[in-house]
Amino acid sequence: MPQFESDFFSSLIFWEILSFAILFFVLYKYAFPGILSALEEREKKIKDSLDEAERHRSEAEQKLKEYEAKLNTAAKEAEGILAAAKERAQRLMEENEQRLMSEAERIRGDATREIDQERRKAIQDIRAQTTDMALMVAEKVVQRSLNEADHRKFADEALEALSKSYQR
Repeated sequence: MPQFESDFFSSLIFWEILSFAILFFVLYKYAFPGILSALEEREKKIKDSLDEAERHRSEAEQKLKEYEAKLNTAAKEAEGILAAAKERAQRLMEENEQRLMSEAERIRGDATREIDQERRKAIQDIRAQTTDMALMVAEKVVQRSLNEADHRKFADEALEALSKSYQR
């Protein structure tokens, strides 16, 4: 194999090194700056994208905190409104109960007064009937007609006796 002979091998190595150096120089002069600038530009875009993503994430976290705060505030307001509505309903129930109680007391008082009036009227009717009956009995007992003063006297005595028996 001719490539492994020492004369040929050394000259082949020389030319390979020389061609590699020329290729490296051409790449270094023309290709590497474009590749490096493209890599740097790509790195910068990635870094900018990461920074922007971090900024968006922090903004999102901040908005999330704001929304949570607003939600908590709304929940507290809802609780306050609910408590106020319950208090108002309780107050209205108490007012209605008070009004109904006073109305019932008024009706009871009216009924009591009406019963008292009817009882007094009944007692007066009973007294009048009793007086008439007592006069008739007295007239029959005496067998004569009594004058007005006698009527009064007997009526008062009968009422007195009736009052005493009623009180027992």
